[in-house]
Amino acid sequence: MVQATQARWRAGWQGGTVKLTAVELRRVSLPLVAPFRTSFGTEVEKDALLVRAISPEAEGWGECVAMAHPLYSYEHLEGARDVIRRFLLPRLFAAGDVTAQGVGHLLEPIKGHPMAKAAVEMAVLDAELRQSGTSFASFFGAVRDRVPSGVSVGIMDSIPQLLDAVGAYLEAGYVRIKLKIEPGWDVDPVRAVRERFGDELLLQVDANTAYTLGDARQLARLDPFDLLLIEQPLAEDDVAGHAELARRIRTPVCLDESITSAATAAAAISMQACQVINIKPGRVGGYLEARRIAIVAAANGVPVWCGGMLETGIGRAANAALAACLEFTLPGDVSGSDRFYARDITAPQLIQDGHLPVPTGPGTGVEVLDEVLADVTTDVETIRP
Repeated sequence: MVQATQARWRAGWQGGTVKLTAVELRRVSLPLVAPFRTSFGTEVEKDALLVRAISPEAEGWGECVAMAHPLYSYEHLEGARDVIRRFLLPRLFAAGDVTAQGVGHLLEPIKGHPMAKAAVEMAVLDAELRQSGTSFASFFGAVRDRVPSGVSVGIMDSIPQLLDAVGAYLEAGYVRIKLKIEPGWDVDPVRAVRERFGDELLLQVDANTAYTLGDARQLARLDPFDLLLIEQPLAEDDVAGHAELARRIRTPVCLDESITSAATAAAAISMQACQVINIKPGRVGGYLEARRIAIVAAANGVPVWCGGMLETGIGRAANAALAACLEFTLPGDVSGSDRFYARDITAPQLIQDGHLPVPTGPGTGVEVLDEVLADVTTDVETIRP
């Protein structure tokens, strides 16, 4: 069944082309329901760049996952907008009618900037699928109508505060907990959560590159807690270090930031640098490359899951469709709208019995709420050929 699903997707999409008459670049700012702290900083609001592809037949939305400041990645929102405006869109406009499958080839001469490219490709894909009446899930070859929902829990001021937060998420129905960790906040919080909520809890940790190989002994102290995985403990360019760390600890090593394409996934797997891969479509250049990474991983027996970047309802819906594919065997960070936002720019997407329903409408399957969008917009510009 895996081979059949992958073969069908590899055969390509035989949809129509999109004639871009304009592209809208819109900055929005959404307050978070609570501060979200990781090893590289604390976010209190979500600044996002939305890309709206406009054609005579349909409109499509893309979302850039770059942060306001270059802390998680060298890409940042204003830089991404500049790259899209000055370098990416002129290539698409010059091509005339385009397809999502062709966007990557058209933009390939521009080095790097995968988050900017992903947002543009997503907008074109959404428009292309909407004009043909096809959902993201159908396009990806999804095999589920709902996906198990995990939640990412940020670094807290105290362990009691952490335990209260985890307990609330479990009461809300989340089936897997991911704890953000950093040096000084790792073994004790993990122990406390395991002791409070038991061995049956699906539990994993995420370091966001906060450690070095010299911390291997400290990271090995997490082994007794039977974690699903430890995500990206070392620097993103230290694949060899991850391979060595994997030999020194029992907890499965999961790569996130190190995986930038299907090619880098294949290389990391061949080096035995990871036993699991977290795929974030907006970070790896788009949903098409994300799908290729999943296929490569599955072919090598490596489980994958869909990560999150605090996406709005636009990105969340697309992530749910991707996570519904057969290769995604672990619960992802595809949480409900209310995990981060009191008011989202799409209708609320809420978990039910620990799962998030996969939208079935054309494109992403969700519609932007114009009134909310107007309230949270901080800047907008429309670019035409």
